[in-house]
Amino acid sequence: MTERLDRFMARANAAYYATRDPFADFTTAPEIAQAFGEILGLWCAVVWDAASRPDPVLLAEAGPGRGTLMTDALRAIAQAAPAFRAALRLHLIETSRRLRAVQAARLPDATWHDRLDTVPPGPLLLLGNEFLDALPIRQFVRRNGAWLERHVAEGRFVEQPAADPPANQAEDGAIVQRSGPALDWARDLASRLARYGGAALFLDYGGGTGDTLQAIREGRPGDPLADPGAADLTAHVDFAAVAEAARSGGGAVYGPEPQGLFLARLGLFQRTDRLARGQPPARAAALIEAARRLAEPDRMGRLFNALAVCHPDLPPPPGFVTEQSAA
Repeated sequence: MTERLDRFMARANAAYYATRDPFADFTTAPEIAQAFGEILGLWCAVVWDAASRPDPVLLAEAGPGRGTLMTDALRAIAQAAPAFRAALRLHLIETSRRLRAVQAARLPDATWHDRLDTVPPGPLLLLGNEFLDALPIRQFVRRNGAWLERHVAEGRFVEQPAADPPANQAEDGAIVQRSGPALDWARDLASRLARYGGAALFLDYGGGTGDTLQAIREGRPGDPLADPGAADLTAHVDFAAVAEAARSGGGAVYGPEPQGLFLARLGLFQRTDRLARGQPPARAAALIEAARRLAEPDRMGRLFNALAVCHPDLPPPPGFVTEQSAA
């Protein structure tokens, strides 16, 4: 029996997040440096102010992990923007019941959702860090002038005629990826923002072409098709396609910008320096090293990117310069 790759990936990741601690296998930016969540929280505060301070306003995170990012964000918001803290209502989009329990210990006032469409109507500020990369993908392979689609059977790829192949031409052997859920997410989110107001910020890795499907098992790269549910499956985000989908939903799109440049514009290093003051030398050095890990080009600074989707009437959000034009 064969299974289309996106369905295999969705099933495998649902089992993985339901039964395992993903942070035993990989570390995300909020777990590396508290300044990451803090400056993203202040990003939301600035956008809220630019949107004429709606009260109430929904603050949401998609794929909130252990709740670390939002915990750091709310601490910074409470200190620097108490009016925003009073106006916000916290919503978390999380399908894993096990992770919801972990998040509830840190964020007991949150409301949880399986999907974006159950978040109540109203102005929305949404954060998504390493969320889009875990959404299922399809893969198409060019063979003898025709497109075939990859399915999975008994731990290996099986190629079958593609019912809805890519429109672009390519050389034989080329692999094209498509994430329908990521594009639907971007389109639906932009439509909501255009109707009710607000903005969303995604930080994720992308830029790779061809076959970018990967698995992390016990902290190491593994075979994505082996032991479904035992590894975290991800793929590079196609930021150009996500941006196009968001524009088609009526949103204004900013970026993608390299994560390192984006975080530097938001003041990552200045915030880290303040956190390091008065700390023991080893702790201060660790804080600075964590910031460098997030921002330096040969580490996470260039592989990861930032993309914002906003209500069309909002000014450029912090960290971005001009709206991205349609290709």
